[in-house]
Amino acid sequence: MSLKDTSLKWLHPSVYPTLALIITLTQAPCGAEIINCSEPSFPALLEALTPVLSLSAIRPVYNTTTRTNVSTYFTMYGIQGVDEKAQLLITNLWLNYEWMNEFVSWDPIQCGTDKISLPRTKFWVPDIVIDEFMDENTAPHAPYVYLYNDGRVFNGIPVRVISACNLDIYTFPFDIQNCTLTFNSYLHMVMDIKMFLRKPVEKISEISKLMMTTMGEWELLDITLHEYIDDGPNSIDKLAFHVRVRRRPTLYVVNLLIPSCFLITVDLFSFLLPPQNVDRSSFKMTLILGYTVFLLIMNDLLPVTGNAIPLINVFFSLCLALMVASLLETILITKLLYGSDNFSQVPRWVQVFVLEILGNLVGLPPKPKEQRDAEAKARAVVAERPEQTGAGAEEKALEELRRLGKDLRAIRLHVDQQNGSQNSKDWMQVGFIIDRLLFGLYILFITVSFITIIIIWVNSYRQ
Repeated sequence: MSLKDTSLKWLHPSVYPTLALIITLTQAPCGAEIINCSEPSFPALLEALTPVLSLSAIRPVYNTTTRTNVSTYFTMYGIQGVDEKAQLLITNLWLNYEWMNEFVSWDPIQCGTDKISLPRTKFWVPDIVIDEFMDENTAPHAPYVYLYNDGRVFNGIPVRVISACNLDIYTFPFDIQNCTLTFNSYLHMVMDIKMFLRKPVEKISEISKLMMTTMGEWELLDITLHEYIDDGPNSIDKLAFHVRVRRRPTLYVVNLLIPSCFLITVDLFSFLLPPQNVDRSSFKMTLILGYTVFLLIMNDLLPVTGNAIPLINVFFSLCLALMVASLLETILITKLLYGSDNFSQVPRWVQVFVLEILGNLVGLPPKPKEQRDAEAKARAVVAERPEQTGAGAEEKALEELRRLGKDLRAIRLHVDQQNGSQNSKDWMQVGFIIDRLLFGLYILFITVSFITIIIIWVNSYRQ
């Protein structure tokens, strides 16, 4: 039908669009209405499309039971970051939708082109949204769509997607996040709009990796598809894309893990300093202050605790706890070395558990006690004196008793000194064993931490 038909010249020009709309809607639903152009040019095609452009308020189908098939795909060209505190993933996408408009069809030879770009507001556009959208789209606005001669409508728009994502930062900074982008109509049921994937999801993932413009903290691993199958009349058709991204750990390894390992290693070698040296405690105190300042400076790089405490936070807490424990242990050893003479005798359970069991475990067995029997020595001294009789013997016996009394007092003083010295040595031995145990704990912690970091790092790259 041509609006320029000479048989309709008697009608007022303002009636033409309304008359064309009535004729279009009363056509048999066997196909799209073919639009005739007066000449092969864009103005002529636009003039011929004028009646169709007024139908933007309704879904472009003749029969209301006809379902509009919307094919879609997207390209992810940027990953701006992840907000662990707010549990958000920020990405940049190029979204593409395509559907059929049954009201439009023209001969590309007669009209001079097979497609034309027109304002999006002139057409019905499917209300496709992303369920996980959490903020306003701030991407540049693209106001046009392409209309093809067979009735296909192509809509391409850039979108900055701020989507909700359940982040798992347990293995930070070697974590891999799996976030979902669910595309579906906001209002229309599956009887009205059915969504299809225009390109294979493997191709979408491959193109997204090639087009990725941001090569910062996050790396795109792959994109997979989960298609919901629900043909109920009141259901909404959905396409769910799972986006797996991996954090690049270099920044955190260089700025967090390596300096922390250096500090804990320096604290480990501080055990080589003599315990009786007061510089050892001041050295450890300086390390604790330096480590605290280091954590305060690097606080912005540490993740915010989510559903689980990140392993790196546990690592830093254990490092600080070991440093504080080593300082307390140094204070204890210093006290044992300089004040053990005034301590009471070592308890029996300490002798058995610490001196014997733990001492043998760390390679410091208890030193044998030097037992001295004062009475036996006194008897030996008396036995060495020859027996004499008479007056001279009595004087000599009295003199001998005086000498024996002095010897007994000297022996008793020596025995007391030996007992006190041995008790002091036992307490000092306890301190040395504790020092050796903490040294071994340091080595075990550093070894386990290093192996754990390597395993997590390797597993993250295997995935």
